[in-house]
This record gives sequence, structure tokens and C-alpha cells, in this order.
Amino acid sequence: MNQISLSNSAFEGDNNAYVFADGPETVLIDTGDQMASTREQLEAELAELDVELSDVDRILLTHWHGDHTGLAGDIQAESGASVHVHAADAPLVSGDEAAWEAMWQTQRELFASWGMPEAKQAALFDRMSYSDLSGTHPDVTPFEGGETFFVNGQELRVVHASGHAAGLCLFEFDQADRTEVFSGDALLPKYTPNVGGADVRVDRPLEKYIRALQAIAAADYDRAWPGHRDPIEDPTARAEEIIHHHEERAWRVLDVLRQQGSCDPWTVSAALFGELHDIHVLHGPGEAYAHLEHLEHADVVERVGTDYRIPDATRRELDALNEQRWDLGI
Repeated sequence: MNQISLSNSAFEGDNNAYVFADGPETVLIDTGDQMASTREQLEAELAELDVELSDVDRILLTHWHGDHTGLAGDIQAESGASVHVHAADAPLVSGDEAAWEAMWQTQRELFASWGMPEAKQAALFDRMSYSDLSGTHPDVTPFEGGETFFVNGQELRVVHASGHAAGLCLFEFDQADRTEVFSGDALLPKYTPNVGGADVRVDRPLEKYIRALQAIAAADYDRAWPGHRDPIEDPTARAEEIIHHHEERAWRVLDVLRQQGSCDPWTVSAALFGELHDIHVLHGPGEAYAHLEHLEHADVVERVGTDYRIPDATRRELDALNEQRWDLGI
């Protein structure tokens, strides 16, 4: 297996694609985005392995985001490769117009309820236009999670890890006496993957993501190969670090409500992250919303219209804490 680093049009740092070309099949995990420069990089890296795009037999996708799936349609058109992705993400990857329109409508409704200013909404939709229906979309073969793919004698076991995206999946495999995993954007070495904004279709995104992280920590993988940047040598520690990060963020969300009173997600986001630009306009209030929604379901905060407030019992509990960290109860 070879890791290929590709530039992207997002902010998380270079994308990773992974290629298996050491046997009768050529298989890719993720493809990078749809930019011509990305395709040129991918072709050049494959050429170092004496492989062309037309040689690709299968593409396994970790999730639907365009920086991971952008070239899948072009590669399939050139090679006839089959494209596999979780059933929850398959309609978006295949360019199903009804699925995209439903997601856009959910975004419009949520952005308004979050308190996002109309000018910011318009700029954000312009920014996200790279994910529209103008590119080449592949025919996809959906999977559900729990399957095993066999690639040149190597078993890749599918583990569904919803949260960042509805259909996000890991591919775990054994290497001698080690178990490693392709983690997509479920586990990254630097940034904490966004929840709430990255896929507005996900119900209870923070709870789902924390459970995915708990499962990663329990699996005790020996190494993770992420969707961005360098391999993670201690995936359990990194998963636990991100869980701790969200406990600290929950405390900060509650502290904003304690200090400012009733707030909508946009106001909480501004207090947490300041003025936002570019794709962060989606991710900031989305993450604030994910936390507020979770805290509401846990009866920690109350929702009044589009605003959230902390009841007296929560205020007393918050005041009594000795550390800036809130148990998420997951």
C-alpha cells in the first residue's frame, strides 16, 4: 500500500489517497478533489508505481465529501472501476438531484435557525458550489458497514463511524501482528473533524461522533492512516484527546450561555471562534449547534425558539466545577 498526498481546495491540509497496486488489482481509497491539479498529482504519483488511472479496478470511499470523492467519476469513466461507498452517502456521491436538493434545503433551514446572517449564507453557498452537480459523478455500489473487501489478498473490514458524515466508514486491516485502520476524517492528527456543519443530514451528530471515537479507542489500533496529513501512531490516545477536547468545548458553550444569557448558535460560535470566513462560516456555528443540540437532549440547556439558555440547576453545577470540562454523558 502506498500513501499519496494531494493538494485540495479545503483547509484541512493535504488530502490522502491510498493505493494498492501490489497484485492483480489496483484499488484506491479516496481520490482527492476534482481539481485538474489534483488529477495531475495523482497521475504523477501513480506513474511512479507504473500505474495509470485506466488501471484502477476499484475505488473505496470513506465518505461523500468532495475532497475525498472528486475524481471518482472521472476515474470510473476512464477505467470502468467500481466505486463503493456507504449507503447513507451513496446518493450524494452518485449525484442524485433529489438527495442534493434535500440537503440544500436542510442547510437553508438550519442556517436560518442558527442565526447566520443572510450575507454570510449567500457567501457560504457560493463557497460550497464546488460540491454541486456540475462534475462527473460515478455509478456507485453501496455497502452498509460490516462487510469485508479483499484486495490483493488483504482483508479490509468496513466499520461505520457516523458523525462527521452520515456514511463515514473506516477500513481496518491486519498487518503481521498489528491492526491498522484507514480512518478517513473520523480521526485526524491535527484538526478535530467538524460535527454539525460538515453533514447537516446527521441526527445527533455530536453523540454519534463521540461514540465513533470511543469505538476507535476501544479497538486499540496500532496505526491510523487518516484522510489528511500524516499517519497517527497512537490512534487510541488521539481519539481520547478529541473526546477530551469536546468535553472542554461543551464547558465553553455553557460558559457562553452563563455569561451572555440566551443565545442562538451563531452568537455562541462568535464567542468561541470570533469572526469567521470561508468554509469556517459553516463549521463554526455547526459545531456550536451540535453541542447545543446534544446538551438540550441531555436536559442541560433549554431551547426557547432558536435560542438556548441554561436553567438554574445547570448554572449551579457549572459554578461548582473545579475544571473547565463538562461530562457529555455518552
